[in-house]
Amino acid sequence: MTGSITLTMIKPYAVQNGYTGPILAKINEAGFRIIAMKYLQMTLQQAKDFYKVHEGQNFYPRLVEFMSSGPVVAAILEKKNAVQDYRKLIGATDPLKAEEGTLRKLFGASIEKNAVHGSDSDENANVEADFFFSKLERFQLMD
Repeated sequence: MTGSITLTMIKPYAVQNGYTGPILAKINEAGFRIIAMKYLQMTLQQAKDFYKVHEGQNFYPRLVEFMSSGPVVAAILEKKNAVQDYRKLIGATDPLKAEEGTLRKLFGASIEKNAVHGSDSDENANVEADFFFSKLERFQLMD
């Protein structure tokens, strides 16, 4: 169902600093259901493939290097208007500009180390979810 899922990744900085549990708790408190989740470390090539949409941007090399520098937690979140609601929950890319109480404000350190990734559109949510999860790894889609 379009609009009912989004993908998040808890980034290496947040995982390494022990923020995985608190971030997942905030996600649950905001009414999202986790329908797939895994803990992994992307290779440099996998990070390049995932962030291919940003290829050519000046931040791309640093982004893919950072995202392959340590473990991440990838998850598919389910909720009506999932992408829009999750974008509100995570806040602005720059934690210094993010609203109080957002995940990036609470757990991010910088634009690069902003704690979490969130899909930016329904279309990208489906593409990103397919990048990490087969259909067999997804549970209880919305009614």
